[in-house]
Amino acid sequence: MDIDVPTSESASARFERWVLPEVDVLLRVAQSITRNTHDAEDLVQDTMLRAYRSIDSFDGRYPRAWLLTILRNTEINRHRRRRPSLLTAAQQTLPDPIADGGATAESVVVDLTFESAVEDAFEHLSDDFREVVELVDIGGLSYAEAAEAADIPEGTVMSRLHRARKQVRTRLEKQGYVAGRPR
Repeated sequence: MDIDVPTSESASARFERWVLPEVDVLLRVAQSITRNTHDAEDLVQDTMLRAYRSIDSFDGRYPRAWLLTILRNTEINRHRRRRPSLLTAAQQTLPDPIADGGATAESVVVDLTFESAVEDAFEHLSDDFREVVELVDIGGLSYAEAAEAADIPEGTVMSRLHRARKQVRTRLEKQGYVAGRPR
């Protein structure tokens, strides 16, 4: 599939055509990767800046995959430069769901315990498995979009996603959690 890019079209016009429609997807994926709204917005901003700088070399095919590749590489580079830092007092304070309306102390503890177990299971996945879970289950991408973003075949996305979900389920079951759906 060849896409002819008019030579008279400005970089700004190409940016508006290919990049701006993908901002919501970039934000969703960045949020799932960083798990922090501020960091996600920064990551998307850096991604868009890099995309704008290289828009002249982009051929116009698969803009979402191109942008997600930039996003992923940008986050990898940012992660490498980031040094461990101490949590601020605000980050150490847990929200008070009981004061916010009706949750019992027991339900809060159960929810936090289960959430912690899921996060632990997720963190024990290999990077390859974690990546497809983030793209498909958290980021909401289709298998084809995730395949383009991760630069792997669609069948590989499906198999990694299946194996990742199975590993998370098995880990939760070993910790005493029962699957929530009937078999």
